[in-house]
Amino acid sequence: MINSLLERKIAKRPGKVRLAGRILFLTEDPHLIKKQLAGWDLPWDTKNPANNPKLRDDISTDEITPAHYCFYFDQTLGEIPYLGLKCGGVLPIGRSDVKKGGFVCSVSGKRRGKGSSREQSPYAEMCAGIQVVIAENIERIYKQNCQNLGLLTSTNFSLIDRVRAGEEIPLSEFTIGEDEITKQVIEYGGLFPFNVARIQKRVFLPPITTKKRPMTLAEKMFARHMVRSSVGTGLRPVEAERSSAASDVGVEAVKPGDTGFTRVDLRFSHEYVTPMASIFYEQNVGKDVPVNDAASIRFFRDHLTFLDEVISEEKKKIGLLDLATQLKLKQAEFAKQQGIKLHGELTDRKGSEGICHSVMLETYALPGQVNVGSDSHTPHVGAIGCIAFGIGTTDVFNSWITKDVRVKVPESVKIIIRGKRHSIVTAKDFILKILSLDYVRSGKALAKVMEYAGEAVEALSVDERATMTNMAAEIGGFTGIVAPDEKVVEFLMERRGMKHDEAEKMIAGLQSDPNAEYAQVIELDAAEITPMVATPGDPGNGKYIRDLNTPVPIEIAYGGTCTAGKNEDMDMYAAVLADALKQGKRVAQGVQFWIQFGSQETREYSKRKGYIEIFEKAGAHVIEPSCGACINAGPGVSTRPDQVVISAQNRNFPGRSGPGQMYLASPLTVAASAVAGYIVEYEPSRERALAKV
Repeated sequence: MINSLLERKIAKRPGKVRLAGRILFLTEDPHLIKKQLAGWDLPWDTKNPANNPKLRDDISTDEITPAHYCFYFDQTLGEIPYLGLKCGGVLPIGRSDVKKGGFVCSVSGKRRGKGSSREQSPYAEMCAGIQVVIAENIERIYKQNCQNLGLLTSTNFSLIDRVRAGEEIPLSEFTIGEDEITKQVIEYGGLFPFNVARIQKRVFLPPITTKKRPMTLAEKMFARHMVRSSVGTGLRPVEAERSSAASDVGVEAVKPGDTGFTRVDLRFSHEYVTPMASIFYEQNVGKDVPVNDAASIRFFRDHLTFLDEVISEEKKKIGLLDLATQLKLKQAEFAKQQGIKLHGELTDRKGSEGICHSVMLETYALPGQVNVGSDSHTPHVGAIGCIAFGIGTTDVFNSWITKDVRVKVPESVKIIIRGKRHSIVTAKDFILKILSLDYVRSGKALAKVMEYAGEAVEALSVDERATMTNMAAEIGGFTGIVAPDEKVVEFLMERRGMKHDEAEKMIAGLQSDPNAEYAQVIELDAAEITPMVATPGDPGNGKYIRDLNTPVPIEIAYGGTCTAGKNEDMDMYAAVLADALKQGKRVAQGVQFWIQFGSQETREYSKRKGYIEIFEKAGAHVIEPSCGACINAGPGVSTRPDQVVISAQNRNFPGRSGPGQMYLASPLTVAASAVAGYIVEYEPSRERALAKV
């Protein structure tokens, strides 16, 4: 393999770019979008921005490429971009509209590309003819995916006039402010050409020269994992792995902005991403070439196990269900060929072994490690003091070659929740409160590490901490992490069978220095936080339930996914439903309540505790593990725009889980609302009885 890459001809892209084509402005007004698609060019005043129509903010990757269309992993995706984009309550863009329009540039407002790490989104834009994306700010994973593919990005709106005039624009306009490595990735037209040049030792890798300094927890862990020498040694995979000794990894210190490659301990991907990554690998490296250290790679079949139960007849007719099956088969084939562990479908019943994040936390990730995965919720395992972050398809396939990933050391934000929480307040309520803060909603937390601390966080179990680290993805953060403590030691002993001394040794030194520097320190009082919901449209639409003006009747309640399918989440669903049964109550008439396990381990836990019997007796539907409804691919999705859903999942972007109106809430709130028939705080019967005395 290395010999073929050593001999591969590679060149930088031209130093000037001419973009011959039209500009598509993604405005809030759907009529303006439709007029552009029909051939009209929207006037734009770059000197007086206030004169311009309002651009759509918060465009998620779900809206760029709705989940069902991500079954494609070829240039068919060029027919798909923006099919899920909702403006003014309508979907103004149809299939192939962008491709037919001759657009080379796409412009939007704040927080472009939030949500899922799916690389199909920028790839679809590229295949439709888009060569540059302009937005006020751009989410980290989406931006990195663009760079990895060769799609140019900018926050400079003055480029609009130059694109429209057909001017030659220096490539340097798109590398301004970027670190040296990212600059070279852009110049080479993508990550793989850059890595080929890296193997050939034709690129400049700036050494990290930061002297010893007080560091945050994340900075300490990056310092331990930064590669000191290039992987481009010409070695074959086995030899490269042998050369990965401690002498090649680790620096004295890092600071925010330091760039390089971090050696990763574990890499994983699921069936949405593995097939596309494997095709990239086979086309660019070779079908029979072994990946670097297959033993540290995991594959998961966890997203689409129940798709056939909810996919529409219309989508079946255009072959999307068949395409989804091909994703599964391609992943299994590549896993077998490469000797990679695959957590797949169950053989005796419908369902999967587990959701990737759930299994990684329960079985594989360890404190102090660096993990990467093909999903934005990879930070889940930060609950045990692991640096973990989502990467795109191109990063995944390149990591199979190099066993490292490109990193710019991020700033950290410390979120301290002091005091003692109310008994009916959960980690989900904490994170919904954090998501509602102006600092987060304005985009200031983008690409930063969220370090959670304070007495209220320390009192949480590992399962509950995972809810908060998991949803660092919704913040737009680089990752989420909690310093490991005795609760992590207990978790490792209980879940992994580890000895106390071994676990204690593993967490030693994994805490921030007292005088470490943070981009922001946010302090909250746990006593002031009561049960919350995020109203439909965005996880940042946080509101206290007691502040809802009128009762909100529901038709569907859903408890599950990586965020809310853990052992302690099952404790909460069971507590509410057992309490209801004691009062002679069940799930309300007209409400469907779905409870889905995150893993087989959690299913067995629920079985041992007698929870499954409680769930079924109370009228809830119990489902085997899968991502399911969270990605519009399983029971619990809405089917009508007027249908109201309350869900314990992590996202409620438009169209994410069907056309309905989705509220996000904690497991306690979801279960209590399922019993009441409308959104309500959980009030344990014991507390109600005391209140009456």
